[in-house]
Amino acid sequence: MKIYNKKKLLLIAGPCSLENEVICRQVAEELSRIKTKHEALNIIFKGSYDKANRTSLKSPRGPGIEKGLEILSLIKNEYGFKTLTDVHAPNDVNTVADICDVIQIPAFLCRQTDILVAAAKSGKTVNIKKGQFLSPAEMQFVINKLEGSNAVEIWQTERGTTFGYQNLVVDMRSIQIMKAYGHPVIFDATHSVQLPGAGSGKTIGDRKFIPTLSSAALAAGANGIFVETHPNPDEAISDGANQVPLEKLEKFIENCLNVWSISKDKSFTL
Repeated sequence: MKIYNKKKLLLIAGPCSLENEVICRQVAEELSRIKTKHEALNIIFKGSYDKANRTSLKSPRGPGIEKGLEILSLIKNEYGFKTLTDVHAPNDVNTVADICDVIQIPAFLCRQTDILVAAAKSGKTVNIKKGQFLSPAEMQFVINKLEGSNAVEIWQTERGTTFGYQNLVVDMRSIQIMKAYGHPVIFDATHSVQLPGAGSGKTIGDRKFIPTLSSAALAAGANGIFVETHPNPDEAISDGANQVPLEKLEKFIENCLNVWSISKDKSFTL
């Protein structure tokens, strides 16, 4: 059964890394509170068990697949959220599919045929991040691989495009281009503000641009928002500079809902 519901704003939210149960519970509790106030939200809890593409060999990568899936199972059972995590190898797909409702393909792996085929054959929804190195037009070939492998549901996520050295830009035209492939398009609000590798061997970013870019993406027709959030972003083990402080999450989501409610189902082309 498909998860996407065009009558609700798809919100993928959670910490960057599934650091520990305490942090994940804090985020899940706040998402639960927000969900009860806003019926127009379709919330998917996300978190990574392994940050496999960290800039430095010494950077912490997270709890690992066993502990990470244990945390996601807890969140699913106790808070009732559907869950999402990313996979980095075809052999991990079936293990993840036993717990998670959505399998995410990281941007750097979006053209890797074996992992795409494995995710499609899992029977779960597949969220594919557009690589920073791809034009939106090239995503049609990624989609073709998933469709050709009988994926039950496909989501596409825009997360910015490499612009010179250590910077990303978001071309809002990409949302309409990718929507033409027949699958929902989600805007990754937090990874799009990254400054890759600009922090002396690590990725940093500027979270103040998250609301602006999110509003623009929803006005351009995005079907959902991907946002990472943390109780204390400056202490997060990864992508802290790009995460929304948990205390500010509700206001951010309310702003997204306001823009989405005006722009949804309204399209005009020349």
